Amino acid sequence: IVAVSDFNMGAMENKGLNIFNDKYVLASPDTATDGDYAGIEGVIAHEYFHNWTGNRITCRDWFQLCLKEGLTVFRDQEFSADMRSRAVERIGDVRGLRLAQFPEDAGPLAHPVRPDVYQEINNFYTSTVYEKGAEIIRMLRTLIGEDKFRRGMDLYFERFDGTAATIEDFLSCFAASSGRDLSHFALWYSQAGTPVVTTSGEYDSAAQTFALKLSQQTPPTPGQTDKKPVVIPLALALFGENGQKLDLVSEDAAPTELARGLIELDSAERVIRFREIPSRPVVSLLRGFSAPVRLEPAPASEDLERLLACDDDPFNRWQASQSLALRAIFGRLETGALDARGLSDALRLLLAKAEDDPAFVAQALSLPSDIDLAREKGRDVDPDQLFEARMALRAEIGRSLGSELDAIHARFFAAGAFTPDAASAGRRALRNVTLDLLAAGDADKGRSLATAQFETAGNMTDKLAALATLALLGGHAREEAFARFYAQYAGDALVIDKWFSLQAMIPEEATTQRVLGLMTHREFSMSNPNRVRALIGAFANGNLTRFHALDGSGYDLLTAVVLEVDPKNPQVSARLLSALRSWRTMESRRRDLIEA
Repeated sequence: IVAVSDFNMGAMENKGLNIFNDKYVLASPDTATDGDYAGIEGVIAHEYFHNWTGNRITCRDWFQLCLKEGLTVFRDQEFSADMRSRAVERIGDVRGLRLAQFPEDAGPLAHPVRPDVYQEINNFYTSTVYEKGAEIIRMLRTLIGEDKFRRGMDLYFERFDGTAATIEDFLSCFAASSGRDLSHFALWYSQAGTPVVTTSGEYDSAAQTFALKLSQQTPPTPGQTDKKPVVIPLALALFGENGQKLDLVSEDAAPTELARGLIELDSAERVIRFREIPSRPVVSLLRGFSAPVRLEPAPASEDLERLLACDDDPFNRWQASQSLALRAIFGRLETGALDARGLSDALRLLLAKAEDDPAFVAQALSLPSDIDLAREKGRDVDPDQLFEARMALRAEIGRSLGSELDAIHARFFAAGAFTPDAASAGRRALRNVTLDLLAAGDADKGRSLATAQFETAGNMTDKLAALATLALLGGHAREEAFARFYAQYAGDALVIDKWFSLQAMIPEEATTQRVLGLMTHREFSMSNPNRVRALIGAFANGNLTRFHALDGSGYDLLTAVVLEVDPKNPQVSARLLSALRSWRTMESRRRDLIEA
């Protein structure tokens, strides 16, 4: 392999010489975070797996690109899940899908996982081809079961090793291993858009039955106005009033569906009546995020609180925490009042069992990002309002859970040598989330804790988390910390990328000028893709309030950079412009600025 600093991609699986961006090869405890280590592990695995899915079996033509990329993303995700926390890996995968692919499916550049036309082949390297392609593979495994999926993969390698294959070749192996007709399932490859699954339930106390109504609809996308129902595997469980999981008994579902807790929605609508339900159940649907769809509406708040407390599916427990946070934030926008009692009480219960799975608790404590909020709002997005409401909830949680957070932050301090293993990384993640929330609830205390952690941290994960907290708090302590950080790591390109990014994401009015100033810094170069992404990409994608400033300064900055970068590196400039892919969801003033 060869590692280079100036590279557009993460890596490339050329059979004779794998090429890596050096950020996905080089690491030490002093310079790399836990996230860096996980990224290196995943990218190296991805390129290694390409030796089979991509090189030994390659694509017949470019239109089959998802066959090697989607499949290999699925394989590297599974590898990372085996190496680390499967629950946290799944949450991260879905967060990434919702961050990049859902907006792609909802915008003017929506395209199928297997596109049928292209103008420039670099345009094929999209989140739809990669991440949604991986989700299709995952759905296939969910539908036919792990044993039949493994036999299908073995058959695929046996039949097509040394050849150039198609998606039809791939699916034929699983049709053979499962004895199932996959022609309807194959529609996922040709139909663009994110299906919306609408649910409702009716409980009959006299008959002790619960009717679950499901329907699906995929919004129109460019070139595809008429959508057909797809095969959607919906992992399902019902919970009773005391948190016990109920047996699934119904004449409206196949015995295998009930036994596996997996309902297949392959038509526009379906109703399943469950019997022997002693009280109104709480529905846990789309467990493990069993399909790349949107669920509407979100469950009632009391149901979300029960799921967060009793669901044995980690993904849906996390989703419950996110949905409660979304409800509190959007409630603040609608009424001006913030009601976070249910969320705080549920999180308090999680903190009491933090030792069981610190990495998961860290995820549950992490609020939806500004980008998550903008996506969920969907239209007339005002980033300033979203930011204010999110900060209000963050502060309320920090205050209401202050004693519990303080205890966790103290108890999870690790004085020994740094190790990048999953368990240690999970403990650091939880401790650093508590630091962020403590600072939100009490700025003076947070500044003191963050300063002490910054000065004594024995690894980059803890040092960078402390610096991020100080960056939000502002003042002299922040500027001194940034200066000391640079003095310590000047010349180390991968660390200085982090220094640039944190400054670009400060949600303050002066940040645009700060970014313009950093563009003249001696360690900044428009010729280095990593550096451009670290500063300009972080500003445009990670700082919604300043990028979407009402004076248009953020748009002007991005425009100037794109015009400068595009003649030399159009791929990087195109990626930078992805920050505007959801511009139609902005409120009218910002839409007008973007169109001007």
